[in-house]
Amino acid sequence: MNLLVFGGTGRTGQVVTQSARTAGHTILAPTHADCNLRDTDRVSDLVLASGAETVINCAAVSSLETCLDDPLSAHLINAVAPAAMALACRHTGARFIHLSTDYVLDGRRPGKKSESSKCKPANIYGESKREGELQVLEALPGALIARVSWICGNPRKPSFVESTLAKALAGQPVAAIADKDSMPTDAADIARILLHLGSDPEGRSLSGIVQLCSTGEPQSWHSCALIALRHAVELGALPSLPALAEQKLAQATFFRDARPAHTAMEYSPRLAALGLTMPDAVTCLRRVTERYLAAKCCQSAQ
Repeated sequence: MNLLVFGGTGRTGQVVTQSARTAGHTILAPTHADCNLRDTDRVSDLVLASGAETVINCAAVSSLETCLDDPLSAHLINAVAPAAMALACRHTGARFIHLSTDYVLDGRRPGKKSESSKCKPANIYGESKREGELQVLEALPGALIARVSWICGNPRKPSFVESTLAKALAGQPVAAIADKDSMPTDAADIARILLHLGSDPEGRSLSGIVQLCSTGEPQSWHSCALIALRHAVELGALPSLPALAEQKLAQATFFRDARPAHTAMEYSPRLAALGLTMPDAVTCLRRVTERYLAAKCCQSAQ
């Protein structure tokens, strides 16, 4: 498969490109220097000239505070650029897969959200990503939008999980918010399913919005950290379980834009019907912990 990946240097994009190369696919992964996503003409030209059979967009302005400070860039990169990619794919016939986020959902009430649940973003980031969903499907109704959440598992681009482990290993205090939940999801699992959806004939026929996340029970940042730290103790990386302070979302004054409290998603039944399985959140976190500790061990040995 000839594959074009936007955002190939990001947390998910790195894993997608690495997994694709391992699988023998031909990859084009332009950097920001190669293609400024604010330049929609350049975005379109790149897709048209690439010869790609599948285009996957992992690129986004994902920092909520960056979106708050520069809403125009958030709009251009999270909504306008993906629409340009979709329209170009409409002309070439390429498969287009766009990554979105659980932050488009209405996160006021606890409980897992289905693919038909109400969207009511709480911040500019979520608004721009929801706009991107709508613009992509308008430009290319056959596109696939995969909503993902709390991506972890890339030691080169640490998430909250890896950052907590790093602090604990360094003997620093650790704390986490306990009243906000979602579904932690391993970037490796996302890459596995995206590549299947881009190359398998049955997978390529899937369109619209799917929720691509771990299964099982929702987890808070606090419970994610606790699972990871406990597993690090089991593996002998930590001598004992460190104290993990509980924080409240309302007390997180270091956030300048609102975070939705409850955006845990149900794993897509349409993906499950294709035989595409995802681990439960606890298994995901244990695997992510093992991968991070293995990467740390390799670094220490060098």
